[in-house]
Amino acid sequence: MLSSLPAVNAALNSISAVLIVAGFILAKQKKYDAHRRAMLAAVVTSAVFLISYVIKTWFHGTTLYGGTGLARVIYLTVLFSHLSLAIVVVPLVIISVIHGLRKRYKAHRAIARWTYPIWLYVSVTGVLVFLMLRPWY
Repeated sequence: MLSSLPAVNAALNSISAVLIVAGFILAKQKKYDAHRRAMLAAVVTSAVFLISYVIKTWFHGTTLYGGTGLARVIYLTVLFSHLSLAIVVVPLVIISVIHGLRKRYKAHRAIARWTYPIWLYVSVTGVLVFLMLRPWY
């Protein structure tokens, strides 16, 4: 079961990315109820990912990248940016959701402008990290 968690986590990140983009498009189309549902689904999916990731890391530890040369430099660059922004995005998502649910739309839009690209980047690079690590799982 633990051996399947990395793939499950990548799938959850992929679903989150799709929901984040869908939510963005729905907001631009002024379909605010659908936007809210998509973004809340993205939050739930990301939360399930985080729980699954912690369980995987707790019981399995981290997986070391076995590549060398330029591939290793690219992997470490993506990993560092992914991890750094993953830490930053958690409070941004929480604040964005709180503002949105409390109908503080001006504040919600102001922070969502930053939250959206960072959250999307973290979700997509999470999948990329999984794919780069795949040969070493």
